Amino acid sequence: QVQLVESGGGLVQPGGSLRLSCAASGFTFDYAVAWFRQAPGNGREGVSCLHISDDSTYYADSVKGRFTISRDNDKKTVYLQMNNLKPEDTAVYYCATDSTPFPCQVVMHTLNPDPVLEYWGQGALVTVAA
Repeated sequence: QVQLVESGGGLVQPGGSLRLSCAASGFTFDYAVAWFRQAPGNGREGVSCLHISDDSTYYADSVKGRFTISRDNDKKTVYLQMNNLKPEDTAVYYCATDSTPFPCQVVMHTLNPDPVLEYWGQGALVTVAA
């Protein structure tokens, strides 16, 4: 059974750090993996994306310099290291991927990415508050 399992969310103070993990079950990440987030009342926003073939990475302007996406060599886990967290980073974070190649720079800016990508994690809540 193909599944994405996320972990690592939680409550952190402004300026703190968290690392989210996205583990693939039943398959490996062969093409690209993206992280999205959704704050209450907002749509799903692209945060970061990684192309497996060349490890090229993409980041939303709002997280550049603070977040880092990476992967394990076995291509079964992708991470999102989040540093210097701000209250506006509070959201449910989702990892997503597809069984076919997709361009990070396009998918990250898709207004409604749900039907675009085939597999989604269950979401990890990140709350940044004093």
